[in-house]
Amino acid sequence: MAIHYIKKGKSVDEKAQADAKVQETVRTILADVQARGDAAVRELSQKFDNWNPDDFLLSEAKIKEIIDSLPQQVVNDIKFAQEQVRNFARIQREALRDVEVETLPGVILGHKNIPVNSVGCYVPGGRYPMVASAHMSVLTARTAGVKRIVACTPPINGEIPAATVAAMHLGGADSIYLLGGIQAMAAMAYGAVGIEPVDMIVGPGNAYVAEAKRQLFGVVGIDLLAGPTEVLVIADDTSDVEICATDLLGQAEHGPTSPAVLLTTSKELADNIQAEIDRQLETLPTADLAGIAWSDCGEIILCDTDAEMVQVADEIASEHVEVLTRDPQYFLDHMTNYGALFLGPRTNVAYGDKIIGTNHTLPTRKAGRYTGGLWVGKFIKTVTYQRIMTDEASVLIGEYGSRLCEIEGFMGHKEQCDLRVRRYSKEAVR
Repeated sequence: MAIHYIKKGKSVDEKAQADAKVQETVRTILADVQARGDAAVRELSQKFDNWNPDDFLLSEAKIKEIIDSLPQQVVNDIKFAQEQVRNFARIQREALRDVEVETLPGVILGHKNIPVNSVGCYVPGGRYPMVASAHMSVLTARTAGVKRIVACTPPINGEIPAATVAAMHLGGADSIYLLGGIQAMAAMAYGAVGIEPVDMIVGPGNAYVAEAKRQLFGVVGIDLLAGPTEVLVIADDTSDVEICATDLLGQAEHGPTSPAVLLTTSKELADNIQAEIDRQLETLPTADLAGIAWSDCGEIILCDTDAEMVQVADEIASEHVEVLTRDPQYFLDHMTNYGALFLGPRTNVAYGDKIIGTNHTLPTRKAGRYTGGLWVGKFIKTVTYQRIMTDEASVLIGEYGSRLCEIEGFMGHKEQCDLRVRRYSKEAVR
């Protein structure tokens, strides 16, 4: 086996030091919001976003004014993208079936799929207005059947992100707040500035937003930890350096901590990728971010075989994985750890992020080892029930249950079983 790391990103220790700083900042802010409520949220919004309106909630009239201010083509494009996401989400929802079965004579077991009652959807802002994230969270929650959907997004440079607000509204948000960052997550979880606490918070964000979700888990449910975006491009000698570099930088532009990895069996590709990235950075408008991300977090890994690439890819467990090889099906058949696969050169991560219909809120930082991305199922609680229809069935289960409870020393449990045996046995009936 020959796996060569030609370029490596930041070390585990460096990442851990950065994480520790983020964790402490988030812990302090969450405690402040929990203690001081509205006042803390307002101070934080003023500090981080220079935003402290009389009301963070957008009125229906204001939302209409915002949508009316947009070019019709923008509104049409948002609606088209949302229809793609909605269609696939509906299909996924239909795959979740309630079940009821008679497992033994007179013993009925079942499960129901019940939507979460209230959800807070966070749509990131910052440098980029993340319009598509509204489709992925708000619209998916609505398709799942969530009754109350609160949506939060930050202002950008003191301005309302009109397209994002339009996407939130068209996606089905019941209320929209101009509020960002850790303070938005805390307000939705604890309740503040007019927001009633929700049962679950979802959506992507920067390292601070992801950490806030992690620390708030338990107070509320969360979808997954979706932090700085990641891309892994798997390529062989059938691919070319231009498409690989373009697709690496296309995700690296998210921010300076976004890992972009080239995994290849082509030495020529591995040798030439740096020069092509340098060439593209000369003209890329977002080179200031993409260049830092590639310098600090980019990697080039050279393998001998497709099997080795599968092994390394599963170890990386990247959020986005593009497969630019002669046989993409091989990787679909054999890979197990990833957020989403993009198979063949005709598709790419940008399609998944913005338009094609699959959800773009995906697991990062190796979470693909144990979870998939956001989908209607994340908003659904699969809950079980049981019903015993006959005396004989209750006695049968009770006799087994009594003995099994005694093995564990649960004598109160045993008495629950014994009571049914006494009550429903033929002798008791007589």
